[in-house]
Amino acid sequence: MTENLNWWRGAVIYQVYPRSLHDSNNDGIGDLKGIINKLDYIASLGVDAIWISPCFKSPMKDFGYDISDYRDIDPIFGDLTDFDELIEKAHSLDIKVMIDQVLSHTSDQHDWFTESRQDKTNQKADWYVWADPNPDGTPPNNWQAIFGGPAWQWDSRRCQYYLHNFLASQPDLNFHNSDVQKAVLDNVEFWLKRGVDGLRLDAITFCFHDQELRDNPAKPEELRAGRGFSEDNPYAYQYHYFNNERPENIGFIEQIRALLDRYPGTVSLGEISSEDSLKTMAEYSKGDNRLHMTYSFELLTDDYSTDYVKNTVSTLESALTDGWPCWAVGNHDVARVVTRWGENTQNPDFPKMVTAMLGSLRGSLCVYQGEELGLTEALVPYDKLQDPYGIEFWPTFKGRDGCRTPIPWDDQAKNAGFSDGTPWLPVDEAHVTKSVNLQEKDENSVLNAYRAFMKWRKQQPALINGSLEFLDLDPNCLVIKRVDPASGQNILAAFNFTDKVLNIQSDALKDLTQIKLNSHNNAKIEQGELTIPAFGVFFSTFQ
Repeated sequence: MTENLNWWRGAVIYQVYPRSLHDSNNDGIGDLKGIINKLDYIASLGVDAIWISPCFKSPMKDFGYDISDYRDIDPIFGDLTDFDELIEKAHSLDIKVMIDQVLSHTSDQHDWFTESRQDKTNQKADWYVWADPNPDGTPPNNWQAIFGGPAWQWDSRRCQYYLHNFLASQPDLNFHNSDVQKAVLDNVEFWLKRGVDGLRLDAITFCFHDQELRDNPAKPEELRAGRGFSEDNPYAYQYHYFNNERPENIGFIEQIRALLDRYPGTVSLGEISSEDSLKTMAEYSKGDNRLHMTYSFELLTDDYSTDYVKNTVSTLESALTDGWPCWAVGNHDVARVVTRWGENTQNPDFPKMVTAMLGSLRGSLCVYQGEELGLTEALVPYDKLQDPYGIEFWPTFKGRDGCRTPIPWDDQAKNAGFSDGTPWLPVDEAHVTKSVNLQEKDENSVLNAYRAFMKWRKQQPALINGSLEFLDLDPNCLVIKRVDPASGQNILAAFNFTDKVLNIQSDALKDLTQIKLNSHNNAKIEQGELTIPAFGVFFSTFQ
């Protein structure tokens, strides 16, 4: 049987946050063996791949996104033997393995930085972004860090500032140095040789900086919005033209693709964060020599309306030529979608509808662990917070811990079956009633609906490969047409974004053959009139 090298097109990628999936050794922190133990469960969800958030050696100032050794596993997660076992078992279950690669910066405890900061003449003196202070001792420009405050940290060894777009303990590499690019690509290839199937490229737009160190222009107050970048964060006060998404980055992206092309079937997924992320998504995935897929935070915001989803997707569709999108409504950086969009609704039809809606967009999907259970954002008290971002901006922004709490496996077990030790973040009591064991017994649960939908979706070529068009039938109902000439299948799907029944009449609804999903709250259609219940769904085929 010929291997499908385009397995990623339309794939469902399940994000594993290792610290919180399952703890195998009861130290309170999830680990690689914990992932291995739960791979059969993950396979039961009908997903095509897992994306594992960083598990490499790290001082964990930013929980793995500050890497001190790109070629080894941090002992809290296990070792390379465990990683090899994980790949082997995943592949035996027909699950691809993608890993997070954090390339734009390292930990300040990485050997490269330890050497670079010693003086201005060592072999790695130019591997990071160093700059002299202004005559008055202030930083060289006005750039701000995402986690708050100036993006420059003074170093007394070199009597210079170094750039950090994130935490001060995450110094930015100098990608204008070709030796840095080569070393970074060599680290990536280490994992490709080990058998990984793909890379999720974290903060990939941040690799290059403006060599002239020009100031970023101010952003008008009414435009200071974004993922966590509210008025209390000075990062929102600027257009980040000079410390993000520089034109030189395209050349490095093409080097990554050239490397992956030497390992057929491997894939890249770029995390895009820029002033116009939809435009950048299209640019970074253009042609066959850049990223395979891109995704951004456009559906990870608080905006929840049919118009917002429609306009976001349509804007990207019009910009894309041969690029391929990947959509997500949740991840480890934002509040869980049931809280963010659903306002903590207890109606199980809401997360079922959101999953079906996401799975009906054109592209691939990233789904975050716990979404299949309909978990809400956990309430983590201040004295239990771990996220430096949340600690810095409490209480207006409570950080990312609320979406990172442990997965509840068994309502009768200690810490809901996550660990017999004290969990690194507390298990939310509200999550215990949504434990896997309880939902598996309930044929109408969010979990079983998730499994059923993903299994059904795999068999629908129009949802995997078809073109996309939105219909304007009702402002509260998202209506999607997917057309696949190759298979001859055409699907119309509708999603009620409200907790009220909608009645819709349209000629576009005539002569449809309804597909009823036993797992979802289905609409009814009679003589062109669609009655769609609260958070209900409607699927049909048409000629």
